[in-house]
Amino acid sequence: MLSPNLILLYVDDPQESAAFYTRLLRCEPVAAFPNYVAYALEGGLTFSLWSTRAANFVSSGSGHRMEIAFMVKDDLEVERIYTEWRKAGVPIEQELMTAVFGRTFVALDPDGHRLRVCTPDK
Repeated sequence: MLSPNLILLYVDDPQESAAFYTRLLRCEPVAAFPNYVAYALEGGLTFSLWSTRAANFVSSGSGHRMEIAFMVKDDLEVERIYTEWRKAGVPIEQELMTAVFGRTFVALDPDGHRLRVCTPDK
């Protein structure tokens, strides 16, 4: 069985996005180049940013057709992160609300990628 181990976001400015994600993830990149930045996350997952302006970048897609979810332990943690991110000036696309699975909200990174904070499905 293949197991995904990399999330790669296409970004306009990797340095701007890296500054955003370094604050958000509270960790430094393990690799940083002008057109590519990578973070090593728990469980062997790598989170990377790749410039759409790189000479070898090719993609026939457009827009943001996915979201990254940060599942946290409970509704109180969702609310704490919501307050923290708002104070830090992170744009909020979907305000804090209660969905069928619990409290959640959606923020945006500098390129408009959707970042959902929620609790695991029960």
